[in-house]
Amino acid sequence: MRPEILFPLFAPTTALKGVGPRVAPLLEKVAGPLVRDVLFLTPQNLVRRQLTTAAEAHDGEEQTFVVMIEGHQRPGRPGHPWKIRTFDGTGFITLVFFRAHGPRLEQAHPRGAKRIVSGRTERSSFDHELQIVHPDYLWPVERAQDVPEVEAIYPATAGLPSRTIRRFALEALERAPALPEWQDPAWLRKQRWPAWREAFETLHNPTSEADLSPQSPARRRLAFDELFAHQLALAQRKAARRAEPARVIPASPQTDRIEADLPFTLTGAQIRTLAELRGDLQSGERMSRLIQGDVGSGKTVVAMLAMADVAAAGLQSALMAPTEILARQHYETLAAPLASHGVKAILLTGRDKGAGRTEKLAALAGGTAAVAVGTHALFQDDVAFHALVLTVIDEQHRFGVNERGRLQAKGEAAHLIAMSATPIPRTLELTVFGDLDVSRIDQKPPGRTPVATRAAPMSRVGEIVARLRTAIPGGAQAFWICPLVSESENVDLAAAEARAAALRQVFGAKVGLVHGKLPGPEKDRVMAAFADGSLSVLVATTVVEVGVDVPAATIMVIEQAERFGLAQLHQLRGRVGRGKGESFCVLLYDPPLSDIAKTRLDILRRTDDGFAIAEKDLELRGGGDPLGLKQSGFPAYRLADPAAHRDLIAVAADDARLVLARDAGLTSERGRAVALLQSLFDWRAGAGAEAG
Repeated sequence: MRPEILFPLFAPTTALKGVGPRVAPLLEKVAGPLVRDVLFLTPQNLVRRQLTTAAEAHDGEEQTFVVMIEGHQRPGRPGHPWKIRTFDGTGFITLVFFRAHGPRLEQAHPRGAKRIVSGRTERSSFDHELQIVHPDYLWPVERAQDVPEVEAIYPATAGLPSRTIRRFALEALERAPALPEWQDPAWLRKQRWPAWREAFETLHNPTSEADLSPQSPARRRLAFDELFAHQLALAQRKAARRAEPARVIPASPQTDRIEADLPFTLTGAQIRTLAELRGDLQSGERMSRLIQGDVGSGKTVVAMLAMADVAAAGLQSALMAPTEILARQHYETLAAPLASHGVKAILLTGRDKGAGRTEKLAALAGGTAAVAVGTHALFQDDVAFHALVLTVIDEQHRFGVNERGRLQAKGEAAHLIAMSATPIPRTLELTVFGDLDVSRIDQKPPGRTPVATRAAPMSRVGEIVARLRTAIPGGAQAFWICPLVSESENVDLAAAEARAAALRQVFGAKVGLVHGKLPGPEKDRVMAAFADGSLSVLVATTVVEVGVDVPAATIMVIEQAERFGLAQLHQLRGRVGRGKGESFCVLLYDPPLSDIAKTRLDILRRTDDGFAIAEKDLELRGGGDPLGLKQSGFPAYRLADPAAHRDLIAVAADDARLVLARDAGLTSERGRAVALLQSLFDWRAGAGAEAG
């Protein structure tokens, strides 16, 4: 049950004055459906309104004037504005209203009336006279004190201006109760942070730009609250899993023989990660471990060896991948090495129908198949396992919490291995994987040749095509990546289609195209054709799957590389260099490049260490959505900026562990306050980085 003290904040936004059926959906779009969400909405900027005169006014600034209404000028024809001519004793100021109800304006502001007016001033292009288009404030002069000198600017949407949202935010603040302190008093004093409600007072009533800075005491206090609440939820989930006994899986000599028979030697990082997995499997507690490794670092092989230990114990494992092509690739990696030692693996995808599917289901239910590799097909209702004790989930952020849970529920207290090829800076790791133990495979297999990376202006596209014309007859394959951002998806899609059409003029039917709007089966068909060599060039938006392995692909061309983040460029480059041949990556850009874009491309040319690149990407981007992590299972923070507040993440995690170690049930005075904090943020209902 939610504590009663929080009821005012968890009321719907319609509880706020002026939020009716028309406004509520607009406010929900900007903030969310609850009064709490409006309270959590952070201003983006502020304006200062200086009281001045027409004679001393500056173009392009927010200024306030005391004026006399001289007269109204009606529109000459439809579409023209209604104008109010005013005079302040030093000069004229024209107030301009488009799509206005003129007669109502004339009635509210008659000739001779004294008014206070505030807004952004500009000079008319026609007569250079001072004007304000749609003033922010036009009130009787008696209300001059209601025009704020400093005003917070909130994100707005069509039909709901910033000033109206500010009014709702201030009312939400009025409804916010004083809550008991959940932070350690000594820590608050050391940081010189305000109390919770006082921090929101500062947030919504800033007096300077410094108050809006992510590094202001108020913002850091609120950010820490959110990070602390999230880390508590992650730590509770981790403790709950560990408290649940699980099957003990001993290390098997058979697994050592499978490893010895591999045509390559494991890297030191793979050996270390396998030892960590085996330690977890032998502990008697449920394993929840993430294997984080760069593209091509050998995560699947390590997971396969853990599955071999499980098979030697007479038990079963399942590996789930987000797409059929990835599932098939994993199956091809592990099926043969396991089969050579008598361990049967099956592949189960949506394509399996009829007798073939029935046979596979029987092998899983009867226990004759020790390993299942597949897609979403693995957690369908008719799939039953004989003794599932290990689930391996590749690119876990691509699955919903319920999907991951449905697969794990097919076993009893099943161990979990999650795999991710998205390098995440160490400083942010706890926010995404705080409820998992993390193993890093930070070495590449021997024999991998670095991908030679070059940057070139878009004007040299013709040279790149000429190079492809030389390389393709020799069996080379190339990815050609076109940018795709949501703001201009249709434009970008048209550009990708045009690029594919231009390349088909040169290479004919050997050119394929994949993009996000292509139906899944069609996308799989094109990707498979590229993987088996039927296509020589694959034009793609960034839907090219992480992990898709095409060893013959040795050329990666990325158009408008300056539009991509560093980590994303690294991921794309990782599609080539998977085989023994020399590989190349060409970063095409539209000059002139910004300093940050130059730095980004230069870093990519100098290193192929994904973890180093991720740290640099975070440093360069600073804020917003670092590394595009919203698509990587990153929690949807409202008050914390994981880049700006990364120094607080580890402290929040340590404090969460300490609180739970002393008071697991949160029954002490501080514990009850901490439970209130969790209810406030709703992290217990489901954190953004849940692992299942």
